[in-house]
Amino acid sequence: MANAPPAAAPKPGDNYVQSFARGLKVIRSFSAAAPRQTLTQVAAQAGLTRAGARRILLTLQALGYVEGDGKLFWLTPRILDLGFAYLSSMPIWNLAEPVMEALVSQVKESCSAAALDGADIVYVLRVPTRKIMSIGLGVGSRLPAYCTSMGRVLLASLPDEEVLRRLQAVPRKALTRHTLTDADVLLGKIHQARRQGWCLVNQELEEGLISVAAPLTNRAGRTIAALNISGQANRTSAKLMQETMLPSLLEAAASISRLLGVQGA
Repeated sequence: MANAPPAAAPKPGDNYVQSFARGLKVIRSFSAAAPRQTLTQVAAQAGLTRAGARRILLTLQALGYVEGDGKLFWLTPRILDLGFAYLSSMPIWNLAEPVMEALVSQVKESCSAAALDGADIVYVLRVPTRKIMSIGLGVGSRLPAYCTSMGRVLLASLPDEEVLRRLQAVPRKALTRHTLTDADVLLGKIHQARRQGWCLVNQELEEGLISVAAPLTNRAGRTIAALNISGQANRTSAKLMQETMLPSLLEAAASISRLLGVQGA
């Protein structure tokens, strides 16, 4: 069952708190590439004046979300409370983890769960076996949906016009020699994922990485997340993954979906 298109982003008005929106921009200005920033850097990243950025940083510092040494600012572990509020409010992740751990034990490959956010997927749970990617992944990591198995499964839950809108809203770079970037070709792959109920992506995100994903659905049959297993091409071919691991993945996804139905999620 397709998801309804997301509501339009709120426009400034009586119900729009601009200072709060600016505060979120400041928080998002910090990243793995910029974990410590000067006031000038934060202002530039967030599109704010230095005075505006300074007020927000000092407010976040007073609340314990930011620390500074007079020159540089950085986030504190308390910022994780914001993400944990989402995870703890969604029973799916508590239900999914033991099933994912059992799947990893069975197939001896890493297992992840992700949700769709715009044109990206966001990792919400991960059970690794070993490091198989040069990209460090953890809860909160984001990857483009167009070249990932979970992304295509999640996009498959949307109407075609919404899929195309999201695909066309972001640059689709060829991350490897295998990456598909043409919107029509990608839409065809998403149609295939929709028909078969799963998706396999062979070395499109990173050379040597193969993954296969299946949807997680709630009681109403709506896709709310995706589950995948991933492995190295030099150890597990795409054909072998499909033949030997896909059935276990589909069983695990169905098990989690049934648990969601019991919980009324």
